[in-house]
Amino acid sequence: MARTASPGKPASIPSRMSLAAFIRSVSGSGTKADPIILGEELDSPDPIILTIRARQLPTNATEGILYLRVVALNGSGHPWVDFLFELQSILDKPSDFGDGLSFDQVHTPSEFISSDSFATYRREIEPYDRLRFLEGHVDPLHRAAFDFPITDFNPKRIFYLLQDPSIPAT
Repeated sequence: MARTASPGKPASIPSRMSLAAFIRSVSGSGTKADPIILGEELDSPDPIILTIRARQLPTNATEGILYLRVVALNGSGHPWVDFLFELQSILDKPSDFGDGLSFDQVHTPSEFISSDSFATYRREIEPYDRLRFLEGHVDPLHRAAFDFPITDFNPKRIFYLLQDPSIPAT
């Protein structure tokens, strides 16, 4: 069962994953002009899952877009060589076509997907919704920012965002 994090507290992490993330700040309303900015610290290269809860469900499809900026501090002691995000409408089950979640799947390429630390991204949209940032790195104790929209056209009160930094093979 996932737990919800507050600023300065560990993020939602299933028991099979390490307790490795801390939410440091949250601001913004989730619009294009005022994205939600999530400041976090990842103390391990292990994947973590963030639980996202809606205060209220959107009333129409144009409101089903959440603009998000994740600013992650690499506290793992290892450089990150790519970074994966995965949407899940059910915990530990990758999102699929029928659940309405995606990383702006309609627009290819999306002008709203970027990172200050990785030059490119790749969307893996079926049978799951994944967004992998490539061609860059984040040294230990440095930050990386990731900007992307999450579209949710079958609104859910709760969904999950897996975050998985990759480290070099030893």
